[in-house]
Amino acid sequence: MRIQSLRSPSGPLSFGAIVDGVRLRSIRSDSPEFFELRDAWHEFGLLIFPGQFLSRDEQDDFGRLFGDLEFEAAAITNLRRDGSTRSDVDDDVVKSLRGNEGWHHDSTYMPVQAKGAVFTAEIVPDSGGATGWADMRAAYEALSDEDRDRISELQADHSLEYSMGRAGYLPTANEEGGYSFYGYHGGPAPRRPLIKEHPATGRPNLNIGRHAHNVSGLDDAASETLLDRLNEAACQGDRVHHHQWAPGDAVLWDNRRLMHRATPYDMTQPRRMWHTRIAGDPATETALNY
Repeated sequence: MRIQSLRSPSGPLSFGAIVDGVRLRSIRSDSPEFFELRDAWHEFGLLIFPGQFLSRDEQDDFGRLFGDLEFEAAAITNLRRDGSTRSDVDDDVVKSLRGNEGWHHDSTYMPVQAKGAVFTAEIVPDSGGATGWADMRAAYEALSDEDRDRISELQADHSLEYSMGRAGYLPTANEEGGYSFYGYHGGPAPRRPLIKEHPATGRPNLNIGRHAHNVSGLDDAASETLLDRLNEAACQGDRVHHHQWAPGDAVLWDNRRLMHRATPYDMTQPRRMWHTRIAGDPATETALNY
């Protein structure tokens, strides 16, 4: 197995690695390859595995090596069952896909934030559709002393309904007046600190993204201004990497450290990805108010 740190034209990135010479479908929980990958995952946050061509069961089995699953492989796609594509901006699935173009951590709007994810490519468009990741550990380290002190005790609510509404992508209400999509749920918005220690590395990370709002002690305008500034500054330079997919590629990322986002593509062309989400440990990833 060969693990190579990601680089940009200007030099090394603060995170991420490409892994060759390993067959993910063959790894077992007691194999040396697993322990090497687990350590690399904690070190790099993002591992990219070209040309794996995993089945959905194989993808889920690989994800389970790192923890219980929040959900098994689910299609992230603009394809209907009849093979036609969705591109109408009023289509609720298109709204969900476009909403994912904002930087975010997965499941911060749920009571327990996800640990990570395995993501694979089955069908990709001719161009566009890359996935980006941003390193929130390095973003925290890049903060000024003044900003670190200011936000050290601050908390924010996290809501998918908030983020989709702000972006203009709320889905159509169902007959009961609610939403049938994953993440629209009752109960209070989960409240999370803006700075969170990673449970495996002990390193502090920013925990922000598009779902965060209503910062403690600030009015709505000041809260949005602060969070927008933090998000913009965090996702810059050698803290960001965008992967242009090829069919069969697989990635594993650490949702406790990295934010991610989708990027636009021509939705008249088909795209189908598969997302297996690794559940967070309730002892460390449960919201403060749950």
